[in-house]
Order: sequence, then C-alpha cells, then structure tokens
Amino acid sequence: MSFEHLYIANPDFPNRYISPEKLFYYLQTNLKDYIQEIGKSYLDKPIFKLSIGTGKINVLAWSQMHGNESNATHAMLDLLKSLEEASDLKEELFRNISLDFIFMLNPDGSQKWTRLNASEIDLNRDFHNEASKEIRFLKNLAVSKKYDYALNLHEQRTIFTTDGIHPATLSFLAPSENVERTVTENRKKCMAVIADIYTHLKELIPNQIGRYSDEFYPTSTGDNFIKAGMPTILFEGGHFVDDYSRKETRKYYTIALYYALKAISELNSDTRGWEVYQEIPENQETHYDIIYRNVKLNTDHECILDIAVQYREIYEDGKDDISFIPFVMEAGEVDKRKGWLEIDCTGKRFVSDTKYPKLDAQVNFKIED
Repeated sequence: MSFEHLYIANPDFPNRYISPEKLFYYLQTNLKDYIQEIGKSYLDKPIFKLSIGTGKINVLAWSQMHGNESNATHAMLDLLKSLEEASDLKEELFRNISLDFIFMLNPDGSQKWTRLNASEIDLNRDFHNEASKEIRFLKNLAVSKKYDYALNLHEQRTIFTTDGIHPATLSFLAPSENVERTVTENRKKCMAVIADIYTHLKELIPNQIGRYSDEFYPTSTGDNFIKAGMPTILFEGGHFVDDYSRKETRKYYTIALYYALKAISELNSDTRGWEVYQEIPENQETHYDIIYRNVKLNTDHECILDIAVQYREIYEDGKDDISFIPFVMEAGEVDKRKGWLEIDCTGKRFVSDTKYPKLDAQVNFKIED
C-alpha cells in the first residue's frame, strides 16, 4: 500500500500552533530513546535532535528555523505516527538511511509564533554572522559527520500560486551555489530527489506543486550548505484553498517528507531523473487572502476602488491556536492580483469611522447591504 493511504495525523498536536513545552514533553515521553538535547535557545529552552535509522546514507533535517512555520514539525510527528502502523515501510526506510532531525530549532520564536528568535535574528540569514546561538548548533551538527543530504524545512505565505490560479501548496528548491545559478552535480542530486517527490504527488494535488526561486542568497542557510558541498533541499509548505489551519498542507507535507527520504535512500547520491525538476512550475506571487471589489467610499466625490486584505497570524498567550487578523494591503485598482476570496461590493455600503481604508492597518470597516 502507498504511504498516502497510511497517513495518520498525530492526534496530540491538532492545532497549527505547537507549544514548545508540549512538544518537549511529548518527545521526552514518547521518543526518549531517540532524542538528545543539542543546546539551549537564547531564552534557555532545550533544542532536541531525534536520531533514527541505521543506514549508511546520512540525512540532516530541521524544522521551525522560523518559529511561525510549524508544518515541518507536524510532518515529522505525523510521519513517525504513520510509520508505527506500517512497520515494513519503516524498517525499509531506516535500514537505508540515518536521519538526524532537529525539532524546533527556534523554540523561542515558536513560543511567540514569530519568524525571528528572541534576540530578533532571522536564523536563515545568520549563517555567516553567527549572532544567534541556534544557528551555531545547526552548523556544529552539520560538520559533526558527513551528511549526504540536508532538508531545510519551511513554510511560505498564501500569496504564492503555481499558475495564477492554483495555490502553491508545496514548493521545493535545489538552491543555487552561486549568483550564476549554475546547475552543479550537488544541485542535480537535490533536483533528482525533488523530481521523485513531484512524480508521486502531482496526481494527489494537481497543479499545486511549485518550484521556489533559485536566486542565490549569500547569507542563507541552504545556499551556504550546498555551496560547502552538502546537497540541501528546501521544502516550503503553502496554502490549500479554504484551509488556513493548514491541515491539508500538513498531510501533503508529511507525504512529501516520506517520499523525499525514500528517494534519498534509493538514489543514494545518483542524479538520475533530475531533468523532471525543470517541469515543475515556478512560484508566482499573484494572490491576497481577500479582495473587496467595487467598494464605494463615503467621500464627497464618487470614489470606487478595490481593497486588498491579507491575514496576519497572531498568537496570544494562553490560547490553543493562532488567530488570523485581517490587514489592509492595497486600496485602488487591484487588477494585478486575485483574492482567495473575492467580494463584489457593488450596491453595498462601506461602513467605517474613516473615509478611506488605512494601509498596513487592521481592517476597521464593514460592508453592508
């Protein structure tokens, strides 16, 4: 049976938000034989590495480098839960590979649901400066043994599509090693793995798999790891229509993670099939969460325009999950973007304390009949 039919969401983590303390307790209770603490965060929270497998192919992976990107943590938890019910697949996979997985590299940012760490550093732009403790732990682990592959696991915003219509639910990248974006052998190794993932998932989520921009970022982790000789694959979990909780994204992220590890175990640094990577459409930045069309403002002169709105994800202490707060991004002729939700306001009233919607401010208006 294929893995997608075996998928089980870990019931201990039903929400998009994962409390670090809850994760730590779960790891120490359920996976204590596989984990070890590799350091402590800026605010003295533990950072755990899970090690599993006996194979000769070494893989390094990490989640929540950005604290507000929990899908990869979910995916690893779901993968392990799913494989509990598929012992043959689990044995085959981990007989060939040895996986070191860092859960929640940025626990301080994960606690507050922020991209940055507690000292306001973007870990994914701190490769050279090493101003953060957390990036040093990752780099020290990366040089502790020869890793054949690395998986740099992230999430992307709802603005991305594959074709201007379908959301980029998953996007992948074989990062560049230089500004010229040369297709090197190490990039081909990454492309071959991504091509295999794409082949398995393109029928499950047709037109919803994209290719992330391969612009070279001199300070980013993946670009520097592959430049140093370690094939590094970027995962980006994105939007699925009507699924802001990302439960569907979480499912397909998990399936993609499984097929990535399986492809790694089978390819074993071979590059066969890498050309299929070129068939994956590049991400396009085409959408807002909501666009109100044909809004008639309460002005002295007739003023009809569009208002584009994007949700910001906010975590409030004590809550079980994040909240989605709408903010105004554009007001005017928003004809180059679409909305996942479009509301035609023709003949309706714009109700607000102000005449105009304020940009980059929380939505303070209503549309009434």
